[in-house]
Amino acid sequence: MARVQAVRREFEVPIGRERAWNLLADVRRWPEWAPHITRVDVTPPGPVGPDSTGVLHIRRLGATDFVMTDWRPHRHWRWRGRVPGAAVDYDHEFASVDDRTTRLTWVVELDGPSARLIRPVFAKVYGPNVDRAIPRLQTWIEQHGSTT
Repeated sequence: MARVQAVRREFEVPIGRERAWNLLADVRRWPEWAPHITRVDVTPPGPVGPDSTGVLHIRRLGATDFVMTDWRPHRHWRWRGRVPGAAVDYDHEFASVDDRTTRLTWVVELDGPSARLIRPVFAKVYGPNVDRAIPRLQTWIEQHGSTT
C-alpha cells in the first residue's frame, strides 16, 4: 500500500501547550472556527481521548467517521478516517515554543492502493479548508484561551 502526505500545515497559537491541547480536544467546538465543519459527534462524550471515535460532518462532503489511533496527552493525537479508496490519517502535534506560544503541526496522510491517485484532488479540496480555518482558529484561541 502507498502512504502519501496530502496536507501539512505548521503554525503558532498565542497560548501555552496544555491550554491549546485542552481547547482543541473539545472537538465539538470546532465548527466555531472551522467553516468546513458543521458538526462533530464524539463518543464517549466530552473532549477526545485515547478511546474516542466520532463523526465529522463536513460541509458539501457529508459525514466521515474517525477513530483515535495514537494518543500522547498534550503532545500529539492522530485519528483515522476514510475516503473512497484510502484511509486518511489526521495528525495533530503540539509543541511548546515558550510558556505562551504553541506550535501546531497538522499532517494529513492518505494510505491505501488509491492514495497516490486521489492525493491531488484531496489536497486541492482539503488544503484550502485548512488554510481558511487556521487564522480563524488563531483568533478563536485569542478570544477563548483564558476564559474556557
